[in-house]
Amino acid sequence: METILEVKNLTKLYKNGRGVKNISFSIQKGDIVGLLGPNGSGKTTIMKTIMGLTHGSESSVTVFGNDVETDVEKTLEKVGGLIERPAIFEHLSAKDNLRMMARYYPHVDEERIQQVLEATRISQYQKEKCGKFSLGMKQRLGLALAILSDPELVILDEPTNGLDIEGTVEIREIIKKMSAEKGTSFLIASHLAPEIEKTCNKVAIVHDGELLSFETMEEALRLNPTLEDYFLSKVKDKRGSVLI
Repeated sequence: METILEVKNLTKLYKNGRGVKNISFSIQKGDIVGLLGPNGSGKTTIMKTIMGLTHGSESSVTVFGNDVETDVEKTLEKVGGLIERPAIFEHLSAKDNLRMMARYYPHVDEERIQQVLEATRISQYQKEKCGKFSLGMKQRLGLALAILSDPELVILDEPTNGLDIEGTVEIREIIKKMSAEKGTSFLIASHLAPEIEKTCNKVAIVHDGELLSFETMEEALRLNPTLEDYFLSKVKDKRGSVLI
């Protein structure tokens, strides 16, 4: 199976001592991998390093065989991302935001823009200024921007933040459909175990900057009734006890 992303010994420490240490994992074509951990555990740092937005002190990150450190532009040609907050021009409409992004991708035309607007359920609001959007609507537009170029790898940081139940289910369905029909790979960070469990086929447990485990969802749930139980068992193994 084709390896899309490979992270080896990723270490990135900040002056306050926080960061990530010796993170290693890989993603295969069509995988939906969940990075599960509490806020501040290092999930966003991992994603930023993969996207070339920050650099590890000791690491090797390759995407489609290209090294992020030495060739970030070529590396990101087939990558879409939504990290922290969507990069939105609030004085523009949703459609014009997508048109601005499309300027970087010659193959993206008006038909593709309309497809993405409809897929993320914001087509009826496409002419409205984004400054009026709710948090959930901005998240939908952020996802639309991330998948606009029809990337082969999509990196999403808390993609359902601000969405209601229906919106969360719709985003989950988009992710699963792209994976099943196009072989798109996803790396999704979340602190919500139920959402990772319902969306992903593999899970990486990140805690205090360390990767505690990387398993298929099937294996993680083999001896645990829920992913939440699996997460707590891994944290307990590390701490020796769980603080409630």
